[in-house]
Amino acid sequence: MSSSTRDIRRRIKSVKNTKQITKAMEMVAASKMKKAQNEALSGSEYSALLSAMLAAIEDKVEGKFVHPFLQSREVKTRGVLVLSSDKGLCGPLNGNLFKKISEIKTEAEYYVVGRKGAQFLSRTRRNLVADFSLGDKVAYNPVRQISQLLIERFIEGKIDTIEILYPRFVNTLLQEATVYTLLPLLDLKNILSEVTGRKVGGKVVGARKLPQEERDMIFEPTPAEVLSELLPRYIHNQVYQFVLEAKASEHSARMVAMKAASDNASSLLDDLTLQYNKARQAAITQEILEISAAALSN
Repeated sequence: MSSSTRDIRRRIKSVKNTKQITKAMEMVAASKMKKAQNEALSGSEYSALLSAMLAAIEDKVEGKFVHPFLQSREVKTRGVLVLSSDKGLCGPLNGNLFKKISEIKTEAEYYVVGRKGAQFLSRTRRNLVADFSLGDKVAYNPVRQISQLLIERFIEGKIDTIEILYPRFVNTLLQEATVYTLLPLLDLKNILSEVTGRKVGGKVVGARKLPQEERDMIFEPTPAEVLSELLPRYIHNQVYQFVLEAKASEHSARMVAMKAASDNASSLLDDLTLQYNKARQAAITQEILEISAAALSN
């Protein structure tokens, strides 16, 4: 057999092996994506109710309520939490996040979840304060430590905003790099619509109709104290929800990327098989011609 056909057979074998790997990764990513979507949706009701409580209690507060989370200030240094992935092979997901980071020209401190984001920020010499790795199974307590660090930096005045840069899950095929400002909270009335307006896996987060409470209530402690206690809980919960949604986006993007790789491998196999058959047929024809020529010369 000629070296040409041997090379083609070697390439066919290599592509088949690659296709098996990408197909397996596609199936794993699909399973993880479904679990991540369910986890993101499972906490949506709590998130929506917490937002509704904040909006309702604000009306009960007597006098002017002063809280660092609700005060507008001059933005000297932005605090940006970047939610990237630990691993690659997830299409343009991380690249779109990095484009958003490149668009930030003002002074900023960066906090990042995921090795890919940390590598990019270090490579571009940006002000990376802390990086975290959470793995595929996201627990609440590790995320709370991240949000607590951001809150402390905000209260100390080291940063003037808390912003989340994450891949927003639009649908299985599309994840948009989005910047969401958590702090300061300038309008508690609109946070409920913002929380319930997001979609994960085609379902609206917190879509259940919330009950309206018209009765007068006596708060112990005072409404101002309850609101002061709920505001940090709201920030912790929102950061956790964004991390869950980012995980769903990551697994979805990886599933789509691996499916595209498997489809491309199948197409390449067809082309290589056709090329191999042509080369094999040409070699057989050449041998027949040589035998015929030898017979005629004798």
